[in-house]
Amino acid sequence: MMWHLSHRCDPPARALADKHYNRQSIGADNFVPPGRCLVLKTKPTDAFWVTSWPFAEYVRHAWGGAWMCSAFRREPECPHRASDLITAAVAATRWNWPDVPELGMVTFVNRDKTKPKKDPGYCYLMAGFKPCGETEGGLVALQLTPDAMPRAEMPMGANFSLLGLHGL
Repeated sequence: MMWHLSHRCDPPARALADKHYNRQSIGADNFVPPGRCLVLKTKPTDAFWVTSWPFAEYVRHAWGGAWMCSAFRREPECPHRASDLITAAVAATRWNWPDVPELGMVTFVNRDKTKPKKDPGYCYLMAGFKPCGETEGGLVALQLTPDAMPRAEMPMGANFSLLGLHGL
């Protein structure tokens, strides 16, 4: 497991979040959407990940109730492949919330904000995500269904005394 448990206001992770194309308030302490979340970072903080789990009634897209990868960034010097980081982040998400939602996990990719390539979200595709549509705003939607997910795995820096508290 290359991920370490972090939190929604972690300063080194925030510096990476400020470089992510979907960051709305650069420099703000909190870089995670409201609600349930899991924040992960690598030890040298050359990658970070956020799983959000919004309540379905507050979601305006077709995948209400699914876990959302709301942010993932890997710096070029990170020695881990992006697809391996994604797979490990999903495993850590399953550790955090053992009851997987029926829709699994979804992420949205903005073709205009990522490096041009034939398959937007290529690293997600290599991690098992499948295209499942587009948002009303034209973002590519990618989904990992529960049956395609890796087994749960505890991230570094977590311990059983935190069970039930780390997703707040």
